[in-house]
Amino acid sequence: MNKQLIWLVIFLSVLVWSAIEPKDLFTWFLEVLPALVVLPVLFLTRERFPLTPLAYVFILVHCIILMVGGHYTYAEVPLFDWIAEITGSDRNNYDKLGHLAQGFVPTLVAREIFIRLDVVKRGAWCNFLSLCFALAFSAFYELIEWWVALLTGEDAEAFLGTQGYIWDTQSDMGMALVGAIICLVTLVKFHDVQLAKFNG
Repeated sequence: MNKQLIWLVIFLSVLVWSAIEPKDLFTWFLEVLPALVVLPVLFLTRERFPLTPLAYVFILVHCIILMVGGHYTYAEVPLFDWIAEITGSDRNNYDKLGHLAQGFVPTLVAREIFIRLDVVKRGAWCNFLSLCFALAFSAFYELIEWWVALLTGEDAEAFLGTQGYIWDTQSDMGMALVGAIICLVTLVKFHDVQLAKFNG
């Protein structure tokens, strides 16, 4: 079984699981939609512009995070309820994991595209602009959440996942920044090794 097929089997297995009796069908659709958009994009570009194995792995991890959040809603993921209980927190912080990934993964993908398309040379500026892309992506996603809330009213409460926290939007973007920094601090050298096969 090749790596692409393994990736697809994992993706579809988690997707099917997440769609079975989700907490709220509308919220499930909203949370899983980015993964559903990414799948055909990756399929259509797999020959013309294949990504590094590292990028594919972390895109899959991010999609799984979205699907788990969609199944339970971000405010009710059982593991994070348990973590909140043992830490004495009054909020389920699974959404923060999602926003950490929302900074981590777009930074990695943006860096790969920037280098391989010669948008900017690898180095400090490339890393900085990759981080900026992730922050812009995170901010735009917060705007999407706001627009959905305006259009659907109370139906979007589970999608927003604020749990009464007035600084939720800002902390979401803060977590994306942390994710972007973690990506750049931990993966740049390993990423460069994989990019070498593309003569990036």
